Amino acid sequence: MGHYVEVEKDINLFVEDIGQGQPIIFIHGWPVNHKMFEYQMNELPKHGYRFIGIDLRGYGKSDRPWTGYDYDRHADDIRAVIDYLQLENAVLAGFSMGGPISIRYMARHEAFQISKLILLAPAAPKFTKSDDYELGIEAVEVDDMMASIQKDRPAFLTGFGEKFFHQEPSEPFRKWFGSLGLEASAHGTIHSAKALRDEDSRPDLAAIDVPTLILHGKFDDICPYTFAPLLAEDITNAEVIAFENSGHGLVFEEKEKVNSEILSFLS
Repeated sequence: MGHYVEVEKDINLFVEDIGQGQPIIFIHGWPVNHKMFEYQMNELPKHGYRFIGIDLRGYGKSDRPWTGYDYDRHADDIRAVIDYLQLENAVLAGFSMGGPISIRYMARHEAFQISKLILLAPAAPKFTKSDDYELGIEAVEVDDMMASIQKDRPAFLTGFGEKFFHQEPSEPFRKWFGSLGLEASAHGTIHSAKALRDEDSRPDLAAIDVPTLILHGKFDDICPYTFAPLLAEDITNAEVIAFENSGHGLVFEEKEKVNSEILSFLS
């Protein structure tokens, strides 16, 4: 079942809603959409869970306003979906950019109706380097990415997809995955890159007090594995599980292990 949920006046998000039971809300990464979780969408409902996949504004089937790509607004959009669907005792699962957005939700909305948190290769605590933060990439590299998107978005997405995986995917899979990025709006993709460059999740971490599972690939070239233990230091009751044969795309590369670890955490 698909829903269109009004999160602001005349701005609607598409939400995929499959199965019954405890809701697991999935927040996708940059620059794709909820369909990246296909291999979780197919599995979790078999075990009595309700898959909720949100297309963030600007992505997938959701509306594409010019503004609202900061983490605060995304967190408020998630709250609007939770309110509309009347979700209770939900689990929030954020991948890559969806990780810091989920973290912001937990702090900004005081974990409203969220009983557990899952972070999958999160772009947190901070995606880019700064004077007091040595991990991640240089901010100027994100500027270069935005310039590449302006110049030739399909070519940029092809190159970005090649950095995504440690294990070589099939060519049909690579084309499918690239098509998800092309479903996004160009302006939303660029504005989200600015958020990735500038936002900082570190002040939000102390607010998280629910059980938290962090899954991260050892060969991640986009959000380095070193992010994971750093997050675990500042999140109470967090567990890190390393994926020894994955890059950034662990939800595809080791999907059976991802699903197994999620199901174990949920139970």
